[in-house]
Amino acid sequence: MLSPKKVKFRKQQKGKLRGTAHRGSTISFGEYALKAVASGKLTAQQIEAARIAINRKVKRGGKMWIRIFPDKPLTKKPAETRMGKGKGSPEFWVAPIKPGRILYELAGVDEKLAVEALTLAGNKLPFATKVISRGTTI
Repeated sequence: MLSPKKVKFRKQQKGKLRGTAHRGSTISFGEYALKAVASGKLTAQQIEAARIAINRKVKRGGKMWIRIFPDKPLTKKPAETRMGKGKGSPEFWVAPIKPGRILYELAGVDEKLAVEALTLAGNKLPFATKVISRGTTI
């Protein structure tokens, strides 16, 4: 699973996912891309599940780029714990996603296969996504 090697602080505040993405909102490497339409948090497991779905569909053809990284720790308190007594321990890592963010890019495969693979990957994610190509502006 993806996770940072080292962090300055073990625990972070949740923060808000307001507005649209400005960084990482254009296709930089590939020809086709999976773009987030809604906001949400992607766990390292979800990123990996979508990556595997794309690789299985394209059968190791072409090249894929993952444009997101889970660098924010989410904490959880143990089950059946009373309120108070501080913040829980870090459980897993997430990547906060705003609408317009490019998640995955593909190159070296034909359009039909790329759209199918990216659609499959989008079904693994907890928010709405759409497939775009380098020619489209939206």
